[in-house]
Amino acid sequence: MGKITGFLEHGRVEEAHEPKEARKKHYREFIPRLSDEAAAIQGVRCMDCGIPFCMSGCPVNNIIPDWNDLVYRQDWKAAIDTLHSTNNFPEFTGRICPAPCEEACVLRINEDAVGIKSIEHAIIDKAWEEGWVKPQPAAHQTGKKVAVVGSGPAGLACAQQLARAGHEATVFEKSDRIGGQLRYGIPDFKLEKSVIDRRLEQMQAEGVTFRTAVFVGKQPPGKGVVTDARTSIAPEKVLAEFDAVVLAGGAEQSRDLPIPGRELDGIHYAMEFLPLQNKRVAGDRGVRDLWATDKHVVIIGGGDTGSDCVGTCNRHAAASITQFELLPMPPDVDRNLVWPYWPVRLRTSTSHEEGVTRDWSVATKEFIGENGKLKALKAVRLEWKDGRMNEVAGSDFTVPADLVLLAMGFVSPLQSMLEEFGVEKDARGNAKATTEGAGCYATSVPGVFAAGDMRRGQSLVVWAIREGRQCARAVDEFLMGSSELPR
Repeated sequence: MGKITGFLEHGRVEEAHEPKEARKKHYREFIPRLSDEAAAIQGVRCMDCGIPFCMSGCPVNNIIPDWNDLVYRQDWKAAIDTLHSTNNFPEFTGRICPAPCEEACVLRINEDAVGIKSIEHAIIDKAWEEGWVKPQPAAHQTGKKVAVVGSGPAGLACAQQLARAGHEATVFEKSDRIGGQLRYGIPDFKLEKSVIDRRLEQMQAEGVTFRTAVFVGKQPPGKGVVTDARTSIAPEKVLAEFDAVVLAGGAEQSRDLPIPGRELDGIHYAMEFLPLQNKRVAGDRGVRDLWATDKHVVIIGGGDTGSDCVGTCNRHAAASITQFELLPMPPDVDRNLVWPYWPVRLRTSTSHEEGVTRDWSVATKEFIGENGKLKALKAVRLEWKDGRMNEVAGSDFTVPADLVLLAMGFVSPLQSMLEEFGVEKDARGNAKATTEGAGCYATSVPGVFAAGDMRRGQSLVVWAIREGRQCARAVDEFLMGSSELPR
């Protein structure tokens, strides 16, 4: 490393945040990238640790020590080349990844980790500012055609890699814009959609074709699934027109809560609520009226989607926001007990900081309504022992609720699509495909592959990018007999 004692001389540098009362008045991103100087200071904290566990903690195996050192030396062009060698979309991960690399940082054993995510954010944003991110079209075309179903991070990464290998990649998306959960599941204040659009321009220049508002399959999507499809295409037609097909549609089936009162007006999946605001920010007209303004909102689910609902409800000026989590409140974890693995500990997002009442070990028992409209919900406290939950006798309580948002995760991909393609499923309803050895990412149907959440189940954007890249290599090998794409 450039300065061997850097981690002893400098503390962790955090990215600046716009004050919460100011940022609640808009939907723009409010965390600017580090300055060149601040990023250099953060980069010099990277230790010459011998075994960079950060790289194994990162699903795409980013070459983190190298670009940390390059940023310290202010060689930004080499830094973005190194970063891009493993990650197609660092502008996404640099904004929304929970940074498992930082939890695996050797410095984290007894100090604050290197701000790897903030350095990644700085590298890619500077690269766009300087005009270094350019199309990389293939030198030769193979004449092979590949259909990619789904335009989330797995589908986009796969399509970009396939195009760079010289294949004709076509991405099918059932919504009116490309991006999947990046576009409609993540609020603009975490990821402005212009960040997606500029990458799509690069991909189009590389030869990727995007077909929006096209639903692949005959069955309508289930409740809570985002779609703007104006037409459909049968799987049989896709199989006939393309040499290979990649299923990368994500795990879109939201987990429901079938308890008394579920039919009341005012209970919605998070993925009914969040896309509407993203459409408004995009300037769409005629967007359905579903607002949290002046309402008592209860969000059921304590994960990232629930947090995104909190931030959106704050910007809607909700009367109150309560977030329930079934599991106990995470404890303060002794980092030495779990390092370098991902620790289960209390995490407070910027949306939480803006205002919410969080409550743990709570199970919702009943929705209470009046004249068909939601008015309150009844819940009970839980006691966890040996991994089992039991209701605490006499702990029932009721909270006012005009709007309930179900943010309890996603259980599986759309089953209808897998069934229509004839793909074998695993025990959880995902497309069954291995990730190692010959035939990796291949499903039970010849020429049909699966990647991302559609294969592995609900996961992170960075895992989706990894699977998309690896699946592209598998498809390239299937079509050409060998592949020079990185794995």
